[in-house]
Amino acid sequence: MLRLYEPSPQILEALRGSKILVSLGIKNQDLANLASSQDVSNAWVQTNVVPYKDDVSFIWITAGNEVIPGTLSQYVPGAMNNIYNALVAIGLDRIKVTTVLASTALATSYPPSAGAFSSEIIDIMTQVSTFLYHYGGPLMIDVYPYFAYANDPAHITLDYALFNSQTPVVVDGNLNYYNLFDAMVDAFNAALEKINMSDVYIAVSESGWPSAGNVPYTSIENAKTYNTNLINHVLKGGTPRRPDHRYDTFLFAMFNEDLKQPAGAEQNFGLFYPNMEPVYRLW
Repeated sequence: MLRLYEPSPQILEALRGSKILVSLGIKNQDLANLASSQDVSNAWVQTNVVPYKDDVSFIWITAGNEVIPGTLSQYVPGAMNNIYNALVAIGLDRIKVTTVLASTALATSYPPSAGAFSSEIIDIMTQVSTFLYHYGGPLMIDVYPYFAYANDPAHITLDYALFNSQTPVVVDGNLNYYNLFDAMVDAFNAALEKINMSDVYIAVSESGWPSAGNVPYTSIENAKTYNTNLINHVLKGGTPRRPDHRYDTFLFAMFNEDLKQPAGAEQNFGLFYPNMEPVYRLW
């Protein structure tokens, strides 16, 4: 699977015939226009999906990236609905429409069972989740144990963040958490339960570990360990709260971004340098 944060004709042309599953993003600044007009949404689909529909395997369209909570969040449900209507009208309802949340969407995340959406987005998240329940598609979330660990190393161990703990680190009722990734995902599962949307499933739209930029928390060894263990973990099954669900997960990112700001760890999540040389070999 490959996630594109916005339409790129050059990349979409290159993906023709590849059979790679593609998640295609809508730019945040386009949400308001899409939410306010079915015609604008129809045109977006005609421009960015229809020319490639026979040769590119679109699986999801994401209406915005990490805009809930925020001033643009009000447009997400309308944009999702209008884009989906545009897809249905041309027989492409197999492509599901969703949005992407960051951890800031949660008011509470510890312990995982206490996970809850912040009060200002309850209505929007109920609308989004109801849409996903009726039309299919996952709620997509960005999950970064790295940031939690780097921000609080006094209370979060490296082994817990890297999937290396051999004993439970967090015991939440009858559920045992051996890694921070599961705890973060299950906090979102608990938040969905609290708005009576436990049937909505989750996919992980970003997760990764930087190889440099914030010593001692970043290193090639830590990045390779995290991503290797993450792949093995999600292939084996679910989380303690949803043991039977397999979480589709995107690694972030394909390339280091030397121009990204702020400088430091944010520039070094890639598996490859901009010159195509691998930062480390994952496979």
